[in-house]
Amino acid sequence: MDEQSAEETAFVVDDVSNIIKDAVESTIGSSAYQHNRVNHPVETSLNQLTKLGKPFKYIVTCVILQKNGAGLHTASSCFWDNTVDGSCTVRWENKTMYCIVSIFGLAL
Repeated sequence: MDEQSAEETAFVVDDVSNIIKDAVESTIGSSAYQHNRVNHPVETSLNQLTKLGKPFKYIVTCVILQKNGAGLHTASSCFWDNTVDGSCTVRWENKTMYCIVSIFGLAL
């Protein structure tokens, strides 16, 4: 596989991180936390990932937590091929909430 072909089919963490950040900004932005009105950036992220046209199945998770001093612990584990599969997690915040988005890319 040549270098260009490898990059076209690779899970590029920087690209995925930028997609997550853009999705969170466009769906949440500076909105105040309201438990019944928070827009999740999951669909926006997934739509942008599929537009890349890379040979992956994607798993997108999102946790939105109001800033009120509560703690949050989260963990994930995967059994996969490190040479082709990948993951990216971005923590974002504004004045009233935290948003943690994780994306797992599983090569087809």
